[in-house]
Amino acid sequence: MRVWPQTLLAPIISNLLYMTVFVLAFLGDRLAAQFQHLPEAARAAAVQAANGEFIAFLIPGLIMLGVLNNASANTSSSIMTGKLMGAIVDVLMPPLSHVEMAIAYIGGGVTRGVLVALATTVGLSLFAIYAGQSMWPQQWWALFYFGLSAAAMMAMVGILSGIWAEKFDQLAVVNQFIILPLSFLSGTFYSIEKLPEFFQTLMTFNPLFYVIDGFRYGFSGVAESNLKIGVVLIAAINLILLFTVLRVLKSGWKLKA
Repeated sequence: MRVWPQTLLAPIISNLLYMTVFVLAFLGDRLAAQFQHLPEAARAAAVQAANGEFIAFLIPGLIMLGVLNNASANTSSSIMTGKLMGAIVDVLMPPLSHVEMAIAYIGGGVTRGVLVALATTVGLSLFAIYAGQSMWPQQWWALFYFGLSAAAMMAMVGILSGIWAEKFDQLAVVNQFIILPLSFLSGTFYSIEKLPEFFQTLMTFNPLFYVIDGFRYGFSGVAESNLKIGVVLIAAINLILLFTVLRVLKSGWKLKA
């Protein structure tokens, strides 16, 4: 919270810009051309309806994108900054167990992800209201399960990458070449039904696709994936990550050396 313009305000503005670019600079012209065979009044109504549907589809993806990026960034930057400044000793010296350390770091990442999600929801809801769309959740369990599970998963990924990296350049490699591509290529901005069959199959191996699709299901009640697979897969990944985080923190690898 001491650096809230960076941790909270910046991702909110980024998501608002994403929405603005897609809706104002792209959709209007394309949709108008698509419905140009209709009379003027019918064309305007069709464009507005299509814009509204896309906005309702895009908002959950953008909210989850903020959760994924910020939960990971919170833990990785906290550990990395502590290592470089020598302040990590302030965490290692107190009589805290590795379990307590894991809970604290994961809790911090989840908290930032949830705060960004709530603030982004408020900001993007203005677009939904303008388009005449209701963003009231249809399935609360999916919203909470996939939202919190995704935040915890990326917080643990951030812990491991922050411990592994020895400088911010290495940390950027993880963010730019692993996390960012997986999150962008997971149905955040588009329906996978528009992809060729091969890429639709490939998408099923991306765990972030399941959290985004499950989170979107919480809002719309419609899912493109098998939710049972998504629930089990995300739970299994989180258990593996939690076990790994606890082992690494207990050993002190790259922290106590």
